[in-house]
Amino acid sequence: MLKPDAVENGHIGAILEKITGAGFKIVAMKYTQLSKRDAEAFYSVHNERPFFGELVTFMTRGPIVAAILEKDNAVEDFRALIGSTNPAEAAEGTIRKLFAKDIGENAVHGSDSDENAAIEGAFHFAGREIY
Repeated sequence: MLKPDAVENGHIGAILEKITGAGFKIVAMKYTQLSKRDAEAFYSVHNERPFFGELVTFMTRGPIVAAILEKDNAVEDFRALIGSTNPAEAAEGTIRKLFAKDIGENAVHGSDSDENAAIEGAFHFAGREIY
């Protein structure tokens, strides 16, 4: 998912180019905006954390780009491509190093497991929207 900061800052094309250039196939993609209820549900794993309210506010402030990507070893390879959650600690050339402002506005979300990737993909897309 490309987060609101990446969209607001005009980085959609550059980020998608990095993703496809790294060998990922986009099998579903949409430009949309999360409602408060959507953001609370998507990030429910963090609902007891002190940053939850700020996260929901951030994720609902503007449009996002949701996508499902395919590639062998997709989760691990994508997490390497996006870099550390904190862009100050991210490796050179990673998406977060290039396009993120800080740990809160870090440009992209990537699933942390194949299981969560399936859950998150189903959150954003109906089966008929995945190719």
